[in-house]
Amino acid sequence: MLNGIPVGIVGLGSYVPDKILTNADLEKIVDTTDEWIKTRTGISERHIVEEGMSSSDLAIGASKRALEDAGITADKIDLIICSTATPDMMFPATSCIVQDAIGAHNAGAFDMEVGCSGFIYALTVGTQFIKSGMYRTVLVVGAECLTRVTDWADRSTCVLFGDGAGAAILQPLKKGRGFMGFELGSRGSGANLLTLPAGGSKKPASHETVNNREHYIRMDGNEVYKFAVVIMGEASLKALEKAGVNPEDVSYFIPHQANIRIINAAARRLKLDMDRVIVNVDRFGNTSCASVPLALDEAYRAGRIKEGDILVFVAFGAGLSWGAAVLEWGGEPLEEGESICQ
Repeated sequence: MLNGIPVGIVGLGSYVPDKILTNADLEKIVDTTDEWIKTRTGISERHIVEEGMSSSDLAIGASKRALEDAGITADKIDLIICSTATPDMMFPATSCIVQDAIGAHNAGAFDMEVGCSGFIYALTVGTQFIKSGMYRTVLVVGAECLTRVTDWADRSTCVLFGDGAGAAILQPLKKGRGFMGFELGSRGSGANLLTLPAGGSKKPASHETVNNREHYIRMDGNEVYKFAVVIMGEASLKALEKAGVNPEDVSYFIPHQANIRIINAAARRLKLDMDRVIVNVDRFGNTSCASVPLALDEAYRAGRIKEGDILVFVAFGAGLSWGAAVLEWGGEPLEEGESICQ
């Protein structure tokens, strides 16, 4: 169990662009079929941004909905952490753009880039800021425009990704409930398995990098798959152990929505029936940092998640990286003026 004052989620929001790209649409772009995509990934369609939209637009939409759900105004936010692998630009941080757009003028802001694991890392960091007593209200948002860096000529990757954002507002709770355990990890020896090769300091943009299509996602799908089917279950079990919770007591498992076969493998490792697993990969595809909060918000707004439910979040991504969190849903936020230090 985590020491110190309880910290929980008091508001949720998500946002996806209106445009939908179906598998039938992809059949016209690349050599693939609806059956091939569904069989290997479970994906039927995904939302993609229109021209001119960026990750900050999606993050702003999700953040405003989370504020509305929490019933607080943006001036109450002390810190914004935006997890994204597709920032608007190298700098400024996408979180700073979000901060201004939503009117969170009292908030500090920074980005976190840990591939698809980013939202779990950001939840972990945001929780610690509150537990330390430094801040009371932290906005954590995961936002991605992966279709901006998708190679539409690569049939092994272009069928996977979609765009979207999900946001959570963290606050201290009066008693009980809240986050119970976290597990973070990395394996840098696998960094070459999932990359966006050019555009950074190692390979600045040039005619050569553009001609070589090095500004698009590259992935060794087989190796990443073998890594994911193991680490999703392992990370979840370690987080549960730290939280002092048995797998059979989990109400809902909310995994990174990368691939239905990976999700199924992780559920089997935890010995969970699929009716306790939140899945929306069929309609959104892999939205990287946004996938866990998108799935959480959808389940929450559908009325599936109740006070006292035990939730497990888990994700893996580039790095290679992974993260898992255990949360007991609900709890009453501290009133303003109440001490957040124990």
